[in-house]
Amino acid sequence: MTTPRTRGGQTDPSEHPWLPRASCDGSCVQAGSADAGRRPVVWIRTTVRVVAAVLLAPGVPLLAVPLPGRSHVQRFYCRLMLRCLGVRIAVSGGPIRNLQGVLVVSGHVSWLDIFTIGAVLPGSFVARADLVEWPALGRLARIMKVIPIDRGSLRRLPSVVDTVAQRLTDGHTVVAFPEGTTWCGLAYGRFRPAMFQAAIDAARPVQPLRLTYRHRDGRLSTVPAFVGEDTLWQSVRRVITARRTVCHVHVGALQLPGEDRRDLAARCETAVRGDQAVATAPAHALVA
Repeated sequence: MTTPRTRGGQTDPSEHPWLPRASCDGSCVQAGSADAGRRPVVWIRTTVRVVAAVLLAPGVPLLAVPLPGRSHVQRFYCRLMLRCLGVRIAVSGGPIRNLQGVLVVSGHVSWLDIFTIGAVLPGSFVARADLVEWPALGRLARIMKVIPIDRGSLRRLPSVVDTVAQRLTDGHTVVAFPEGTTWCGLAYGRFRPAMFQAAIDAARPVQPLRLTYRHRDGRLSTVPAFVGEDTLWQSVRRVITARRTVCHVHVGALQLPGEDRRDLAARCETAVRGDQAVATAPAHALVA
């Protein structure tokens, strides 16, 4: 089976109608944007952030060193990288439990989610297969032992679920995005149940996280979004030129796996969304 074409953060579903599909596009990004400020100020801000991020990049291999307290190093590094990019984190909700073998799930907005979750609950990510080919992020993905998923091949999905289940059984934290694609942050997709089967097979709990990107004045932000016709560079450029982006991370109640992946997915979606409205994907995109 051939891999479907991709556009920005989205997968073109023209060849495979069962693939997750978001309705977000450039208009969504504009709806949650904000004025970056005067040009000289933007130039100085951007230059400082780029230089800081470039200087920090060589430290990525440290994340793979198997030393005691590595998770603390990973959290610190991700927080530092976010700060270099002009992003701050605010954590709320329940306590972050130091458990082994936990499946972490959240909504998916941006490439920035990797650093945001890594700053709170570092683990191996289930991510699009071509992520390892991206500049800078690809190197980080390989070091963080990303579990690649080719959403253009439904036949390979069971093997990905088995890999996640084995990682959980071995006591590793695994992070997955059950929506299956990125949304702008103003709208959201449904949680698809397939990946939750791994938690059931491994008999391990699931930790839901709610990620909400906001401007410094509290308004919802689409600056980090990676949707529609976006390129990675366009998304990165919006982040590093913005005045400040604040990611609010809400730690939901830990969910026991149970025996029904659809029930588990529904419970986690409720924990992640809270009172937020959920934009349902087209019916033909809903798959097990």
